[in-house]
Amino acid sequence: MRALGLILTAMLTVATARAQTVPDSTAPDRFPVGETLLYDARFGLLNLGEGLMHIAGIDTVRGTPTLHVVFRLQGGSFFYRLDDRMDSWIALDRFASRRFVQDFHEGNSNRYTAYEIFPDSGYYTQTGVDSLLPTSPDPLDDAAFFYFVRTLDLEVGERYEFERYFRPDRNPVVLEVLGRDTLDLPAGRIPTILVRPTVKGRGILEEAKEPQMWLSDDDRRIMVQLKLKFASIATITLRLREIHATPPEGFTLRPLAEP
Repeated sequence: MRALGLILTAMLTVATARAQTVPDSTAPDRFPVGETLLYDARFGLLNLGEGLMHIAGIDTVRGTPTLHVVFRLQGGSFFYRLDDRMDSWIALDRFASRRFVQDFHEGNSNRYTAYEIFPDSGYYTQTGVDSLLPTSPDPLDDAAFFYFVRTLDLEVGERYEFERYFRPDRNPVVLEVLGRDTLDLPAGRIPTILVRPTVKGRGILEEAKEPQMWLSDDDRRIMVQLKLKFASIATITLRLREIHATPPEGFTLRPLAEP
């Protein structure tokens, strides 16, 4: 079941970035506040849980307008429960990360890590670490990467290599565009672009075999399916179930833990 929790890294690391920015005037239109994407998480034919992507609002971090996005994955079984949340605050003017929080509850283990990211100064800080750590130019965290990929033009047959993950030792991230496909998903029949991600350094993509990600083949570029094969536990799949322009009735998010 540990692999289910690691899906967080796999889903969001594959969303890589070119050296470009998203103008402040267009970001709110491309990423409307309230947009909510719901996913089913399955292990073979078994339902393991659900995930969501949610645009929570426009906030201000150290005087900079930012897009606040949330990713949450929850599920498990009678013996093991998981409730992981990641929040990112992305500057609208440069689309670079300013703050990133990981709040993970997995079995009997809880972990909270917060990062303050300073692109102009070239460093970031981490809770529990008494030092300034170097960051990449125009840095992007896990959740920010996912939304940035929606701004990219992806050409079939091309291979893209990027150096913008906020922890430089994890770069580069490589994205290969393999082709086009049409998927029948719980959310409907969706034309897609198929990509294969690889990442240098630590992470789930070193453990997974043949990772594949499908993005909608339209100007939204939303992630509609992810498949990861593991030698020990077969295939884990996330599939898009619902798309909402505003949060559906009854939608709630548990609050972030206190540092």
